[in-house]
Amino acid sequence: MKRIGLFGGTFDPVHNAHVALARQALDGLSLDELRWIPAGQPWQKARQLAAPQHREAMVRLAIEGEPRFVLDRCEIKRQGPSFTLDTVRELQARTPDQEWFLILGQDQYAGLHTWRDWRELLGRVTLAIANRPGVTPEPHPDVLKVVHRMVPLPMMDISSTAIRDRVARGEAITDLVPPAVARYIDQNALYQGTLRS
Repeated sequence: MKRIGLFGGTFDPVHNAHVALARQALDGLSLDELRWIPAGQPWQKARQLAAPQHREAMVRLAIEGEPRFVLDRCEIKRQGPSFTLDTVRELQARTPDQEWFLILGQDQYAGLHTWRDWRELLGRVTLAIANRPGVTPEPHPDVLKVVHRMVPLPMMDISSTAIRDRVARGEAITDLVPPAVARYIDQNALYQGTLRS
Protein backbone atom coordinates (compact mmCIF):
# COMPACT_ATOMS: atom_id res chain seq x y z
CA MET A 1 0.00 0.00 0.00
CA LYS A 2 1.50 3.30 -1.11
CA ARG A 3 1.38 6.40 1.07
CA ILE A 4 0.27 9.33 -1.07
CA GLY A 5 0.20 12.98 -0.06
CA LEU A 6 -2.22 15.44 -1.67
CA PHE A 7 -1.09 19.05 -1.76
CA GLY A 8 -3.65 21.35 -3.35
CA GLY A 9 -3.77 25.10 -3.66
CA THR A 10 -3.92 28.00 -6.06
CA PHE A 11 -0.09 28.16 -6.13
CA ASP A 12 -0.42 31.74 -7.33
CA PRO A 13 2.56 31.69 -7.30
CA VAL A 14 4.15 28.56 -5.87
CA HIS A 15 6.95 29.59 -3.47
CA ASN A 16 9.78 28.28 -1.32
CA ALA A 17 7.54 27.60 1.69
CA HIS A 18 5.36 25.33 -0.47
CA VAL A 19 8.41 23.39 -1.63
CA ALA A 20 9.87 23.15 1.88
CA LEU A 21 6.52 21.96 3.26
CA ALA A 22 6.22 19.34 0.53
CA ARG A 23 9.72 18.04 1.31
CA GLN A 24 8.86 17.93 5.02
CA ALA A 25 5.76 15.93 4.17
CA LEU A 26 7.74 13.45 2.05
CA ASP A 27 10.10 12.71 4.91
CA GLY A 28 7.89 13.30 7.94
CA LEU A 29 5.00 11.19 6.62
CA SER A 30 7.21 8.64 4.82
CA LEU A 31 5.33 9.31 1.59
CA ASP A 32 5.94 7.32 -1.55
CA GLU A 33 4.52 10.17 -3.61
CA LEU A 34 3.25 13.71 -3.16
CA ARG A 35 0.76 15.00 -5.69
CA TRP A 36 0.69 18.75 -6.32
CA ILE A 37 -2.85 19.72 -7.38
CA PRO A 38 -3.25 23.29 -8.71
CA ALA A 39 -6.84 24.42 -8.18
CA GLY A 40 -8.99 25.01 -11.22
CA GLN A 41 -11.73 27.33 -9.91
CA PRO A 42 -11.37 27.63 -6.12
CA TRP A 43 -14.85 28.17 -4.74
CA GLN A 44 -13.62 30.29 -1.81
CA LYS A 45 -11.39 32.68 -3.80
CA ALA A 46 -13.03 35.89 -4.97
CA ARG A 47 -9.97 37.49 -6.59
CA GLN A 48 -8.82 36.88 -10.15
CA LEU A 49 -6.13 34.19 -10.34
CA ALA A 50 -3.31 33.84 -12.82
CA ALA A 51 -4.41 31.60 -15.68
CA PRO A 52 -4.33 27.87 -14.87
CA GLN A 53 -1.65 27.19 -17.48
CA HIS A 54 0.68 29.69 -15.75
CA ARG A 55 0.08 28.25 -12.28
CA GLU A 56 0.56 24.73 -13.62
CA ALA A 57 3.80 25.73 -15.38
CA MET A 58 5.18 27.32 -12.20
CA VAL A 59 4.44 24.19 -10.15
CA ARG A 60 6.09 22.06 -12.84
CA LEU A 61 9.23 24.21 -12.62
CA ALA A 62 9.24 24.18 -8.79
CA ILE A 63 9.05 20.38 -8.47
CA GLU A 64 11.67 19.45 -11.07
CA GLY A 65 14.32 17.11 -9.76
CA GLU A 66 12.25 15.34 -7.08
CA PRO A 67 10.89 12.08 -8.55
CA ARG A 68 8.37 11.64 -5.72
CA PHE A 69 6.70 14.97 -6.62
CA VAL A 70 3.92 14.51 -9.20
CA LEU A 71 1.86 17.23 -10.87
CA ASP A 72 -1.82 16.23 -11.02
CA ARG A 73 -4.02 18.25 -13.39
CA CYS A 74 -7.38 16.80 -12.27
CA GLU A 75 -8.77 20.09 -10.87
CA ILE A 76 -7.53 22.20 -13.76
CA LYS A 77 -9.22 19.81 -16.21
CA ARG A 78 -12.49 19.57 -14.24
CA GLN A 79 -15.31 21.96 -15.11
CA GLY A 80 -16.86 24.12 -12.39
CA PRO A 81 -15.65 24.93 -8.88
CA SER A 82 -12.85 22.85 -7.35
CA PHE A 83 -14.04 20.92 -4.31
CA THR A 84 -11.45 18.90 -2.42
CA LEU A 85 -13.78 15.99 -1.80
CA ASP A 86 -14.44 15.61 -5.56
CA THR A 87 -10.68 15.45 -6.09
CA VAL A 88 -10.15 12.90 -3.33
CA ARG A 89 -12.99 10.72 -4.62
CA GLU A 90 -11.59 10.85 -8.16
CA LEU A 91 -8.04 10.00 -7.12
CA GLN A 92 -9.10 7.23 -4.77
CA ALA A 93 -11.26 5.68 -7.49
CA ARG A 94 -8.37 5.94 -9.94
CA THR A 95 -5.81 4.47 -7.50
CA PRO A 96 -7.65 2.46 -4.81
CA ASP A 97 -6.22 0.79 -1.72
CA GLN A 98 -3.67 3.49 -0.92
CA GLU A 99 -3.15 5.51 2.25
CA TRP A 100 -3.99 9.17 1.65
CA PHE A 101 -2.69 12.26 3.45
CA LEU A 102 -4.22 15.68 2.79
CA ILE A 103 -1.89 18.60 3.45
CA LEU A 104 -3.69 21.72 4.67
CA GLY A 105 -2.69 25.08 6.04
CA GLN A 106 -3.91 26.20 9.46
CA ASP A 107 -6.38 28.63 7.90
CA GLN A 108 -7.87 25.82 5.81
CA TYR A 109 -8.10 23.57 8.88
CA ALA A 110 -9.87 26.33 10.81
CA GLY A 111 -12.43 26.71 8.03
CA LEU A 112 -12.82 23.02 7.22
CA HIS A 113 -16.37 22.93 8.63
CA THR A 114 -17.45 25.18 5.70
CA TRP A 115 -16.22 22.74 3.05
CA ARG A 116 -18.60 20.61 1.02
CA ASP A 117 -19.21 17.22 2.72
CA TRP A 118 -16.24 17.74 5.02
CA ARG A 119 -17.23 14.85 7.31
CA GLU A 120 -16.86 12.39 4.42
CA LEU A 121 -13.52 13.98 3.57
CA LEU A 122 -12.24 13.42 7.12
CA GLY A 123 -13.14 9.76 6.83
CA ARG A 124 -11.15 9.35 3.61
CA VAL A 125 -7.79 10.97 4.51
CA THR A 126 -5.32 11.67 7.28
CA LEU A 127 -4.88 15.42 7.68
CA ALA A 128 -1.37 16.86 7.73
CA ILE A 129 -1.61 20.42 9.04
CA ALA A 130 1.04 22.99 8.17
CA ASN A 131 1.68 24.99 11.31
CA ARG A 132 2.86 28.57 10.92
CA PRO A 133 5.56 29.62 13.40
CA GLY A 134 4.11 30.49 16.81
CA VAL A 135 0.50 29.74 15.83
CA THR A 136 -1.54 26.85 17.22
CA PRO A 137 -4.15 25.25 14.93
CA GLU A 138 -7.70 26.04 16.07
CA PRO A 139 -10.21 23.85 14.22
CA HIS A 140 -13.91 24.55 14.53
CA PRO A 141 -15.61 22.69 17.43
CA ASP A 142 -17.72 20.75 14.90
CA VAL A 143 -14.53 19.38 13.31
CA LEU A 144 -13.18 18.35 16.71
CA LYS A 145 -16.33 16.29 17.32
CA VAL A 146 -15.58 14.08 14.30
CA VAL A 147 -12.95 11.41 14.75
CA HIS A 148 -10.07 12.15 12.40
CA ARG A 149 -6.34 11.72 12.22
CA MET A 150 -4.06 14.75 12.12
CA VAL A 151 -0.29 15.13 12.05
CA PRO A 152 1.53 18.49 12.32
CA LEU A 153 4.02 19.79 9.77
CA PRO A 154 6.17 22.92 10.20
CA MET A 155 5.77 25.70 7.64
CA MET A 156 7.86 28.74 6.70
CA ASP A 157 6.10 32.09 6.93
CA ILE A 158 5.93 33.12 3.26
CA SER A 159 2.73 34.09 1.48
CA SER A 160 1.78 34.23 -2.20
CA THR A 161 0.00 37.52 -1.49
CA ALA A 162 3.24 39.15 -0.29
CA ILE A 163 5.05 37.83 -3.38
CA ARG A 164 2.42 39.25 -5.74
CA ASP A 165 2.64 42.60 -3.94
CA ARG A 166 6.44 42.64 -4.25
CA VAL A 167 6.24 41.93 -7.98
CA ALA A 168 3.67 44.71 -8.40
CA ARG A 169 6.08 47.12 -6.66
CA GLY A 170 8.95 46.00 -8.88
CA GLU A 171 10.83 44.38 -6.00
CA ALA A 172 12.91 41.21 -6.20
CA ILE A 173 11.39 37.87 -5.21
CA THR A 174 14.44 35.67 -5.79
CA ASP A 175 14.66 34.86 -2.07
CA LEU A 176 11.00 33.73 -1.94
CA VAL A 177 10.46 31.48 -4.97
CA PRO A 178 12.56 28.89 -6.81
CA PRO A 179 14.83 30.58 -9.40
CA ALA A 180 13.00 29.02 -12.36
CA VAL A 181 9.68 30.33 -11.00
CA ALA A 182 11.11 33.85 -10.60
CA ARG A 183 12.28 33.75 -14.23
CA TYR A 184 8.88 32.49 -15.40
CA ILE A 185 7.03 35.28 -13.56
CA ASP A 186 9.35 37.87 -15.11
CA GLN A 187 9.23 36.41 -18.63
CA ASN A 188 5.43 36.23 -18.58
CA ALA A 189 4.90 39.60 -16.85
CA LEU A 190 2.73 38.00 -14.14
CA TYR A 191 1.36 39.98 -11.17
CA GLN A 192 2.40 43.38 -12.52
CA GLY A 193 -0.07 46.04 -11.48
CA THR A 194 -1.90 43.71 -9.04
CA LEU A 195 -0.93 45.45 -5.79
CA ARG A 196 -3.57 45.02 -3.08
CA SER A 197 -5.53 48.19 -2.33
